[in-house]
Amino acid sequence: MGSKHIIIDARELRSSTGRYMERLLHHLQAIDHDNHYTVLLKPRDLAGWQPDSPNFTPLACPYAEFGFGEQLGFKRQLDGLKADLVHFGMTQQPVRYHGKAVTTIHDLTTLRFTNPDKNRLVFALKQQVYKHVVKRVAHKSAAIITPSQFVKDDLVKFAEVDPDKIMVTYEAAEAITDVPEAATGLEGHQFLVYVGRPTPHKNLDRLIEAFVALKATHPDLLLVLVGQKDANYERIETEVRQRTIKNVVFTGYVSEGRLRWLYENCAAYVFPSLSEGFGLPGLEAMVHGAPVVASNATCLPEIYGEAAHYFDPLNVTAMADAINEVLTDKALRQGLVEAGRRQAKKYSWKRMAEQTLEVYNLVT
Repeated sequence: MGSKHIIIDARELRSSTGRYMERLLHHLQAIDHDNHYTVLLKPRDLAGWQPDSPNFTPLACPYAEFGFGEQLGFKRQLDGLKADLVHFGMTQQPVRYHGKAVTTIHDLTTLRFTNPDKNRLVFALKQQVYKHVVKRVAHKSAAIITPSQFVKDDLVKFAEVDPDKIMVTYEAAEAITDVPEAATGLEGHQFLVYVGRPTPHKNLDRLIEAFVALKATHPDLLLVLVGQKDANYERIETEVRQRTIKNVVFTGYVSEGRLRWLYENCAAYVFPSLSEGFGLPGLEAMVHGAPVVASNATCLPEIYGEAAHYFDPLNVTAMADAINEVLTDKALRQGLVEAGRRQAKKYSWKRMAEQTLEVYNLVT
């Protein structure tokens, strides 16, 4: 087979999908000592990622996603590196790059939902461009990787691409090893937790409505929303304040130790999302013994199996009822905790990396 030169586009290493890329690089270094890898990173990330294996070389890539520089300069950089294979860790890439490529497509959520944090016209234009890019990339890639069967089926339907060229490699959740750190003001309280971004498809507006309904029977219950503060979180926080909805806590970014404590001490982890490619936070909550109450939309039933208590995410009453059942039914709650730990153990980052390496070998 011989040694190959493989480029991994890791520009999103510090983004919301960065966990996938970070774990892939970690395990590839342990299992592949034959191929030579060039790992492309944003200049600001170069110092923060150092390889453990001599056949992995970091290289700065100054071209941001969704820019003209990506289409022109990035293509020129790739052409100059003369790789046997490029693995793009996201859909966004130079569409006129004609070398052999594998692309990971995490989901098609961006095609279907707007983002009020962005300029509406600019976002609509980018959405149209993105639709074209997804279709083009799906057809020109030698292979495509998706994190769930749901995304594979979605992509086959949307891009009319051969399902045989798409490999599903499930992601995984690992236990947080940092020492648990109690969240100020939450000790001794019963609280629900959501972790993630506040964009519209995450469905936090309906979660807050369901929480308002729950307060009629659980007046002391708290809702804890965990995630980096941005314009969307500020909009939601302003609405909550204007409506004088009590007991909603916006934590902003939290440390790993604090996140672990929140998972381990919450009454339930609630995941109301309308669209996911894998649903990693719910699985991470399961690792730490949180009972998970989840939307039945897109890939979530596939990933969580019998280990979550599901609801229709468009139905606020159904959401409130499902959460209430977990809060009040001890047997249900305990069953979810035990099933959740078992379910999380089915997934492995190492296996994901091994399957990815199989894809590389298959197409080169």
